[in-house]
Amino acid sequence: MNTKTVRIEGMMCKHCAARVEKALNALPGVTAAVDLEGRKAVVSAEPAVTDEALKTAVTDAGYEVVGIE
Repeated sequence: MNTKTVRIEGMMCKHCAARVEKALNALPGVTAAVDLEGRKAVVSAEPAVTDEALKTAVTDAGYEVVGIE
């Protein structure tokens, strides 16, 4: 498993964070925990999961990815 930090803009409340977390966790091979105050998600993902897939999940949920580390 790879651990990555996804920096996210646009989350304003716990509902927003839950929406992002649900979108990321829906990806096969991904376990994510969103930190609303830190405006980030810490993601454990199988090597086959691309940064683009993570970005797409967050974007489709209505938020902006500003970086993946």
